[in-house]
Amino acid sequence: MAMRLPERLFRKFLPRGLFARSLLIILLPVLLLEAVVLQVFYGSHLSIVSRRFAFSIASEIAFTLDQLDRGPDPARQWRIMNEVQEQFQLTMAFDPGAKLENRKMVNIFGPMDDDLSAALAQHLGKPFTADWVSNPDFVIVSVQLQNGVVHVDIPRKRLWAGSLFMFAAWVFGTSVLLVVVASLFLRIQVRGIRRLARAAESFGMGRDRGPIRPEGAREVRRAAIAFNRMQERIMRFLAQRTDMLAGVSHDLRTPLTRMRLTLAMLPKTPELQPDIADMTTDVEEMERMISGYLAFARGEGEEKTQITNLSAMLEEVVARACRAGSRVTLHGTPDLVLLLRPDAIRRAITNLVDNARRHAPHVAVGIAYLSASMVEVTVDDDGPGIPQERLETVFRPFESGEASGGHGLGLTIARDIVRAHGGEIILSRSPLGGLRAGVRLPV
Repeated sequence: MAMRLPERLFRKFLPRGLFARSLLIILLPVLLLEAVVLQVFYGSHLSIVSRRFAFSIASEIAFTLDQLDRGPDPARQWRIMNEVQEQFQLTMAFDPGAKLENRKMVNIFGPMDDDLSAALAQHLGKPFTADWVSNPDFVIVSVQLQNGVVHVDIPRKRLWAGSLFMFAAWVFGTSVLLVVVASLFLRIQVRGIRRLARAAESFGMGRDRGPIRPEGAREVRRAAIAFNRMQERIMRFLAQRTDMLAGVSHDLRTPLTRMRLTLAMLPKTPELQPDIADMTTDVEEMERMISGYLAFARGEGEEKTQITNLSAMLEEVVARACRAGSRVTLHGTPDLVLLLRPDAIRRAITNLVDNARRHAPHVAVGIAYLSASMVEVTVDDDGPGIPQERLETVFRPFESGEASGGHGLGLTIARDIVRAHGGEIILSRSPLGGLRAGVRLPV
């Protein structure tokens, strides 16, 4: 259990997409390496150079102040400060009788300010302040003497280690360049996988868009070629199965037709009339079963998808059921248009409506958006319903029982059609008291 917690946290923060994960795998080690190099550079080379700069300037200021304290002659002091400016590029100004202001020193990016303060405290032994923000070209150091305050303007270039910013710019620039190059490269590689996924999804929903063009890495191309071959084999298998069952259906209907003609020609005597009626019913039932078998095997697979007004289709199905003498009502979203195989979906919903009105006096058909990407068609009845433990078994082919559609193919065909569209049929208890069949279709 203790080992699963870090794994769950890792999965929680790990990107979901292949593109983001691949980019993370490439960039994370590089960024960590650059961070380590930057830290090593900042912690060793930059600190050493900064301390040396600060030590040199602090020594020069301390030496100059020591010379100024040796004699109060203004001319001599002026000459010393003038030489310091020429030799050390330090501009000094003396403010007689002034007192040093208690000013809070502001830190800047880098170790320069801390190193200068440490060096001045070590060499001067006097109160001082360092102003890094007032002048962008100079650092102003003010030192308290016995008879006044000396202000020293230090050029920033004497303290500034410009290589830090060059190094930081180089690290940032290479990282941005790496991100751009890696993103372009990975996008090309992932594009083939995304196209393969869309093709597989479309093929699973019955939208045959033909073979896809292999692209990307060798493994992705091989997967695309394998998908094209699989798609071709499945289509060929479906066509062969449909042709075979169509032939079997034709062969079986021929003797059934002869049997129907023979029964029609038999004399309608009182003794034979009951037997003729029973045999005629059996022949009609066998013809319906053969039609159901063929429809189940074919799965409406030869039909092409097209833009379909699902609401108008439901109105036709409800009107047909009402003309057959059933009480069926319709409610829901009008003019709802989807990309469907209309004949197949009409057959599936008709099977559900016929199954409901065969066992209930009132049937209600509804249509509404289940979510932004899913539509649900509900078929409710006020019949006896189906026990909870049989809600899944009634979908099995040739399942016996009235709720499964007589010979066990009505709900099986309906689910097969809906799943071919990328949807699902959910059976549950209806608000009317009977059974609810919910047909969920992707938008």
